[in-house]
Amino acid sequence: MKPVQKELLVVALGGNAFLRHGEKRTFENQNKRIRNASRHLVDLIEEGYRLVITHGNGPQIGDTLLRHEAGEKMFKIPALPMDVCVAETQGAIGYMIQQALRSELKRRRLNKVVVSILTRVIIDKRDEELKNPTKPIGLFYSAGELRKIKQRHPRYAFAYDRARGGWRRIVVSPNPKRIGIAEQSAIKLLVDSGCIAIACGGGGIPVVEEKGWRAIGIEAVVDKDLAGERLATLIEADRLVILTDVDAAYVDFGKSSQKKLHKISASDAREYMSEGQFSAGSMEPKILAGIRFVENRGKSAVICELSKVTEALHGRSGTTILPSL
Repeated sequence: MKPVQKELLVVALGGNAFLRHGEKRTFENQNKRIRNASRHLVDLIEEGYRLVITHGNGPQIGDTLLRHEAGEKMFKIPALPMDVCVAETQGAIGYMIQQALRSELKRRRLNKVVVSILTRVIIDKRDEELKNPTKPIGLFYSAGELRKIKQRHPRYAFAYDRARGGWRRIVVSPNPKRIGIAEQSAIKLLVDSGCIAIACGGGGIPVVEEKGWRAIGIEAVVDKDLAGERLATLIEADRLVILTDVDAAYVDFGKSSQKKLHKISASDAREYMSEGQFSAGSMEPKILAGIRFVENRGKSAVICELSKVTEALHGRSGTTILPSL
């Protein structure tokens, strides 16, 4: 008789796992936050859950791009392309999570191997969104600075931000619904062998395939929550857990009629989305990721605050999206 397999979770760490609002983006501050996050993750492991961990890289990719721009401007060191910058942040953040998580496991005398894997997302090069850059990244520039950058990088696209009075580089953000995870078999193999895998950080390294075999990195960023859904679906996880800095999703957020959503069906969640209940750059992609996951046969998706993850998995906190109620 086969032993009962514990649930497999894909856990997506949000920005609050690395930094709080207003904190300096130092290595020390980020490392401290990751050590704290690791304690909550190991609580899940002690309960018997199997984990694959993914994470955002918003502040880190911004800082990486700044370092490359400064090196190019001051020392004539050629800047690296976007896909390589994403790979850099995957490696750096993966290292910090791996270090903190393994240390906490050893402190509790749990013998688990933690592995970080550089993960590529394969984007359909026919995706219409590849023709329409919309995602802002990096610094704001004056008109004079913009002319100089365009001389160095004629293929870069820029948009003017009226609210902040400057130009900013924009890149494409393809739809993760139509992507594959290049390393999904390796990730599944690690999970099946009892390892804890850290994968698909920052939405994954964006690549397209030419002639069906040649992978080429592209200047793009993929939403990390939506990429996390693809990862969870493709490795057949039981649940998708999205950790953030708010306790749950709300409708009428900030109004006197504000209402916390505890358990909702995918269809109700879609209806709330169509009403514009969730902010586009924050809660909306989390809700959409949860909807897609349960519509792709996942048991449930949970959105909750990091410190409440155990309670949320037992239905006592956060928002749980189910296939139906």
